[in-house]
Amino acid sequence: MSGALDLGPLADVRSEIWNGLATLIFTRTLCHRPERVWRALVEPSEQLEWLPFVSDRPLDSLGPARLRMTDDSADTGLLDGEVLEADFARLLVFRWGEDVLTWDLQSDDTNTVLILRHTTTLPDHLSSFAAGWHVCIAVLDRFLESCPVGRIVGLRAIRAGAPELKALYSARLGLPKND
Repeated sequence: MSGALDLGPLADVRSEIWNGLATLIFTRTLCHRPERVWRALVEPSEQLEWLPFVSDRPLDSLGPARLRMTDDSADTGLLDGEVLEADFARLLVFRWGEDVLTWDLQSDDTNTVLILRHTTTLPDHLSSFAAGWHVCIAVLDRFLESCPVGRIVGLRAIRAGAPELKALYSARLGLPKND
């Protein structure tokens, strides 16, 4: 894949489709403690380094939050969100617009096994979501290593290899390549 950032190998992914909802299950091991990964998930100043949105408050407690979408340096809109569950350094569940993201952080003493469940009403977009999360998690890993590369979204994600990742994840998930 092109771009200066090594995006690493494909994550372990699978999908579940049930009752009109589709869930992408995306698993990646990070060489960082769960407490450190947690801070990057919940703190707006750290979200700006790697996520495609930033929240108007820390996401470490239940309740509503506004999520400002970002695309390169431009703000592209606000979405209503809500933290549905927050268990320090273990589990974060929040609604992102119509979707629900469940971040399960499992420790193996020095690493974090991150299991992201992205539940959506758009099953045809699972490989796009997998590619996007792949890029985000690669950027997160660099940020946690104190070698930040800045958020890679929009055109930067395309240049970094997101379309190629989407095709690879389509194959891995058994989906058509045109989602």
